Amino acid sequence: MTTPPRTFRALRAEQVFEIAWPDGPEVRMPFRYLRGRCPCASCVDEFTSVRKIDVIDVPAMIGVEAASMAGNYAVKITWTDRHDTGLFTWEYLRKLSDTREWEPPA
Repeated sequence: MTTPPRTFRALRAEQVFEIAWPDGPEVRMPFRYLRGRCPCASCVDEFTSVRKIDVIDVPAMIGVEAASMAGNYAVKITWTDRHDTGLFTWEYLRKLSDTREWEPPA
């Protein structure tokens, strides 16, 4: 089980989530990237695991209406496009934080 982050907050003016892990990276994950990586069945085919919605499909100015805890293991985000069915587990967010796919190659 992944340890929850020390910090998880939406910086709406910058359109990023600030996530600080107790034993690892501190990241600023763009809203658009995270919305495009939603793990729910509406965004990823349940049977084939093929992504139906990708980052490129998400409006550049996507925002966050609300974010709330789902138990002690995840956060549920309501986006400005009204999508709200994805649960972003700490494990999944840590994986995304470690890969930093949203950053340009060095």
